[in-house]
Amino acid sequence: MIPNSILVDALIPVDLLLEPEWLIPIEPAGITLTEHAVAIRGDRIVAVLPTAEARQRFAPVRVQALPGQVLLPGFVNLHTHAAMNLLRGYADDLPLMRWLQERIWPAERRHASTDFVEAGTLLACAEMLRGGITCFNDMYFFPDAAARAVQRIGIRAALGLIVIEFPSAYAHDAADYLAKGMAIRQSLIDDPLISFCWAPHAPYTVSNQSFERIVLLASQMELPIHLHVHETQAEIDESIAMHGVRPLQRLHQLGVVGPHLIAVHSVHLNSTELDLLAREGAYVAHCPTSNLKLGSGIAPVAQMEARGIPFGLGTDGAASNNRLDMFHEIRLAALLAKGANGDAAVVNAHAVLQAATLTGAKALGLGAKIGSLVAGKCADMCSIRLDDWITGPCYDPASHVAYVAGREHVSNVWVAGKQQLQDGKLVGIPDQSLSEMVKLWHTVITT
Repeated sequence: MIPNSILVDALIPVDLLLEPEWLIPIEPAGITLTEHAVAIRGDRIVAVLPTAEARQRFAPVRVQALPGQVLLPGFVNLHTHAAMNLLRGYADDLPLMRWLQERIWPAERRHASTDFVEAGTLLACAEMLRGGITCFNDMYFFPDAAARAVQRIGIRAALGLIVIEFPSAYAHDAADYLAKGMAIRQSLIDDPLISFCWAPHAPYTVSNQSFERIVLLASQMELPIHLHVHETQAEIDESIAMHGVRPLQRLHQLGVVGPHLIAVHSVHLNSTELDLLAREGAYVAHCPTSNLKLGSGIAPVAQMEARGIPFGLGTDGAASNNRLDMFHEIRLAALLAKGANGDAAVVNAHAVLQAATLTGAKALGLGAKIGSLVAGKCADMCSIRLDDWITGPCYDPASHVAYVAGREHVSNVWVAGKQQLQDGKLVGIPDQSLSEMVKLWHTVITT
């Protein structure tokens, strides 16, 4: 007979063993597991395996059962302007260029500052964590201020190093934006939760010379290029008038289009442009709610899926959505594709969940670290309650996440193995502090 002490010594120590009712790992694709557990040590997933086997193999410091809950990777918000949470509802029911020129840009000239960005980003991070988002791709001024909010609350972020031709409170001209971006990246390069993208705003606000410089820097630094493209028909008409070609063709001529590109919106694409994105291996950040709210149109997502163009999901900013809610984007992305194409089978539940997790991670160059529940990856995860009568009965947890659940059903969130949401409550910052911040900035902006 083997002594109990020897049996205990043979077990592998881990910090946490999670035992959900269902588990959607994303990899392998299209499966939902039952009676499986996830073992976590430090910031990493050690194993995903049957619960009975996990109990025999591991000695966890803590076991957390998740009855009635589905565990899946944290959502990756592939496009947002986090600081614009302070402008939620500030400029509604306007088309894009009037929204920008008459309301948003004037407000930013008055208010954009390091304090504005840090406060707005902190509020956005809290909102995203509440809704199961564990990583976001940002584009805004003062990314160093955004980084302070990210570090305070403990979410993962890809910070956009914004480039635009006109001056702002952040930088004077394109060269200044580039220099500041490189300096900020260097100062934060060792932060494990922060990565970077070059973020030229759009073809209509960035020159050929600046794009050529960005392409070179992105190649040298191995960073993605994250920009708005083909968001409206007016943008395309303006490009033809000024440059003689559509925006995506101009970007292709400048070397921007490739596997490093995250083409945000991509609403107005013809067959040639879809073929180009597919051939070059570019990614698309699909933002269905913002596209509809600004009257920009419906992106051809079913055609992207048919060509194998990888698309992730983004909320855009709260000034144009008005929620940083990936459940809305997941459901709307699937339903719009089905309705626009008269085909209920396109963009199915598992496909849209992959878009909301692993594809977004891959677009950011983080696919080896996050986006699926696989041994060796970072423990970025969320659990969602599906056991309330109002969401039942549940026959297929994947379709329930895609079509039934909302962010109010997110129960727990972990980023790099650290729990940031517990039983629906933020761990790192009290709700009262966030409420006071909202009231303060509402007064500042309306005075």
